[in-house]
Amino acid sequence: MTLELNEFQQATLTVPEEFDLFLGGGRGGGKSYALALLALRHAEQYQERARILYIRRSYKGLADFEQVCREVFSMVYGTAARYNANEHTWRFPNGAIMELDQLESQGDYAKFQGRSFTLLMVDEAGQFADSALLDLLRSNMRGPRDIPIRMVMAANPGGAGHHWLAHRFALRSRPWLPFKEPKSKREWVYCPSTFSGNRFIDREQYAEQLEAACPDDPELLRAWVEGDWAVNRGAYFASVLDEKRNMIEPWKAIPDGWQTYLAHDWGSSAPSATYVCARSPGGREGTVGGVYFPRNSIVLVDELATHKTGNMSAGLGWTVPETAENIRAMCRRWKIPAAGVADDACFAKTGHAAGSIGDEFSKEGVRFRPARKADRMTGWNRMRKLLANAGKPDSAGLYISSDCRYFWSTVPYLPRDAKKIEDVDSSGPDHAADAVRYACLQVQPVTRVDIGFAA
Repeated sequence: MTLELNEFQQATLTVPEEFDLFLGGGRGGGKSYALALLALRHAEQYQERARILYIRRSYKGLADFEQVCREVFSMVYGTAARYNANEHTWRFPNGAIMELDQLESQGDYAKFQGRSFTLLMVDEAGQFADSALLDLLRSNMRGPRDIPIRMVMAANPGGAGHHWLAHRFALRSRPWLPFKEPKSKREWVYCPSTFSGNRFIDREQYAEQLEAACPDDPELLRAWVEGDWAVNRGAYFASVLDEKRNMIEPWKAIPDGWQTYLAHDWGSSAPSATYVCARSPGGREGTVGGVYFPRNSIVLVDELATHKTGNMSAGLGWTVPETAENIRAMCRRWKIPAAGVADDACFAKTGHAAGSIGDEFSKEGVRFRPARKADRMTGWNRMRKLLANAGKPDSAGLYISSDCRYFWSTVPYLPRDAKKIEDVDSSGPDHAADAVRYACLQVQPVTRVDIGFAA
């Protein structure tokens, strides 16, 4: 029986094996079928030496791919390729082995330690908020000299991992051209697809289903339909955040008459994010660098984000004293008090001598008070309104300096929570967004008399 392929699948199979692959198109393009075909070819080429691992974030996600494999492998082997559903393992008649497994946490990785695979495939990679676990799996890619090891990842735009996949793969180079990915130090090829190029599905019906799935999110719909990672500005802030309106040139100083305060979201193993916020007094003093900021507009002047290089979801492990020292230094540069608002959880009593995180900051000369963030929706709605109003001459808006790189690398890409669409998906790198949410809820002035200057 002849295997029929669409154009995307044919093109994917023509990419030389020495290149890793990122199958990063829209929905319905035939990526899962392409993964099964790549596995089949690898098994045929290297036979008993082929060791293939297919990964999803959960076991539940394996079911669809199991069915795709049954369809593809049965066309070639009939019943000679056997699948053990309990072990999630395919054994091919030529001795090749393919395992289907899940990887959700560091604890899950223990089952792969000491094992070797010649082909590693990750499906729905966008479900991983950061790349740490998948990068760790690369240490299991080993094989004989004459077998090229290979990693293949498949993902749709718009998931929790949109930011790192777009940065490392989708926006790195033009489609179908090899490029060097710095973190893996490997040559990759970005292979995009869309459902419009998949002649094996009812494309009209599928388009209707996609439209029904996101009626209030045109940006996400475009990303799913067109497979364009640059289009998706993150489902949650897509309609209100625009670099042309919200991004401003860096300031050299904060003008007199502007209220200043800090907004902080604590993290150690996860990143912390701290913003220098300036609130406009309006009137003559509200004009800075030829730009007028209506009264009560908020400008994020500077940021301190404690994330690892290349990983927006991993913190530097800083203690409160280390974080406070860097916050004080930032405040000295701007000649402002080291005081403001922080996550309410920072003020929970921990039971040890140091008291709460807020108490520890206070001892280090950084004085925070609870943001009293109420429910998340109140904060998000306030933030969205301020973002949407930026650029209007008679409404307070939210403006962000281009120097706030962590904000611009994460907030525009945050997706909606799939189960609660009016909320942000908190599995993504939402630390900057949380800090800004606290900033937008800040209404009580922070005075110099109350808290003094940064030491």
